[in-house]
This record gives sequence, structure tokens and C-alpha cells, in this order.
Amino acid sequence: MSKERIKISEDLYDIMPSDYQDLVRSATYGKEDRGWKDIGNSKELIEQHSLCAGCPESMAFRYILASLPNPEDTVMVGSTGCTSLVFPMVAVHNIHSLFGNQNAIASGLKRALSVRFPGRTKDVVVLAGDGATVDIGLDMTLQAWFRQEKFTTICFDNELYANTGGQESGLMQKGFVAKMAPVGKLFDKVRLPEIARESGCHYVISCTVSKPSLVEKVVRNAVLIAREIGPTYLQLYTPCILEIGKNSMEGLQEMRDSEKPTERFAYKEYISEPAKQLLAEVAAKDKEKKAAAKQLASQGA
Repeated sequence: MSKERIKISEDLYDIMPSDYQDLVRSATYGKEDRGWKDIGNSKELIEQHSLCAGCPESMAFRYILASLPNPEDTVMVGSTGCTSLVFPMVAVHNIHSLFGNQNAIASGLKRALSVRFPGRTKDVVVLAGDGATVDIGLDMTLQAWFRQEKFTTICFDNELYANTGGQESGLMQKGFVAKMAPVGKLFDKVRLPEIARESGCHYVISCTVSKPSLVEKVVRNAVLIAREIGPTYLQLYTPCILEIGKNSMEGLQEMRDSEKPTERFAYKEYISEPAKQLLAEVAAKDKEKKAAAKQLASQGA
């Protein structure tokens, strides 16, 4: 990886805001073993982003952006919602799609990139909310999985339409009352992870973003599997603290409470047999690489 491919035009550099200059200068591009631990020493998201104070989505964005295995050659596809407010402020190429058609856009984009850049790895990652993924965009989400399109879909599940006032979504909990869902949800939370598995996804994860090391692991695995085998799906709980009546400091605890073994966001995973084999091969290569680096270091000492 190299920073040479991600840079600001020299003619425009002086008039660009200092935040954007820092975003390009201080991102983790060029670092082979990048990850969430680099966040304190790098920048993947501009501090003055437009999400609410304490929003778990801002945490998730940072972890995801720092965990992409190939950021210079990654394009993220977003949709209308809270996530779309952040994409102009991240250090990764991105596209804003219409509400719900993000997986259709990603399908065409992935195919076009493979034709335009033969022999070069180009990753596509969809990131959208629960409304765009399971409600308005469910048809295009499922069709991409049916066709075995090779990209990752990430759903920021806040269990309602947070960006437009708190309407009910298919991923809302049964009985939950929101500002614009006053009678409460009448049916259970749609089991989209199970649907993803039955629709052909090779790697399916349901969890919160309270543990950055876990987010790093599942994002990396999802991208690598999608690159080589087929579609992958991550459903990450990123609660809207305003809509569920929490203050700005309570988002992390809300996620921790929801990931307990008996709760709805207890960690769950599905890995297909081809994906298991690929991950085993990746782990073996990583082990060999670490052993070689350790041996080289000992020789130098």
C-alpha cells in the first residue's frame, strides 16, 4: 500500500481545510498491519463530523475504516441516513446512492472495477442503516446475495429510522415505542442474519461495536472472503442514543448490555466451508509471516 495514490492536488492543497489535509497526511495508508490500535496515532474520520455527540456509529466508522485491508483500493457505497452524513468526511473513496439501492450500485461498481482494473484487487463495501438494508432496500440486498456478488454488506442496525425522527423499521424490537411509532412494534425483529445465510452469504456476523478488536477481525474477514468467494454480511448494533432515551455517554454501555449471552446482540457467526478454508489459509500465512519477522529481528539483534 502507498500514500502516493491518495493525495490532495498540489494546486488545491493550500485552500483545503486543515482537517482534510490532516486526513490525507495522517491516515494509516502505507501501513501493512493497520488496525484499530492505530486510531490514536492516525486519522480516518474528521473530528467535526455531523453525527451526534456520543453516537456509536462514529466509533464504528473509525474501527471499520482502520480495519479495511486495502483502503486505497476500496470503494464504500452508502445510502440515505445517518451514515450518509459521514461519508464526505472519511479517508476512503465512497459513493452516495439513493435510499435502498446501495447493493445494486455496489453490484455494478464491483463488476466495472474488475473490468477497468484487471489484475488489481478492488474491494467494495456497502454500509447502510437498517431502513436501507432490510426495509426499503431488501429486494436489492437479497438479489445481490442471490447472484453471489463479491462484496461485503455492513448494516448499522439502530433498530429504527433514526435520521428521520424515529419511525419503526423491520429490525426494531417487538414492543418498542418510538417517537413516531407510538403503538409499539407489533412483530419480532426480522432475522436478517439468518436470511443472509439462507440467501448465500458465506460469512455472517451479528454483534455490537463495543469491542474494537472484534470489529477489526470481522471486517477484515468479511472483506477477504467477499474478495475471493462471495457475499458477506455484518449486522452491527449502533444504537441511536437520542431515540432510545440515553445520554451521550451511555452508548457504549447500551451495546455492552445488548451483547450479553441471553440478549439479542450476543455474538453470532456463520462461516461457510469455503470461507473456513480461506480463513485457515490466511491464518497460516500470517503465522509464517510473523515467524519470519521474529527470526529476522533476532538475527539483527
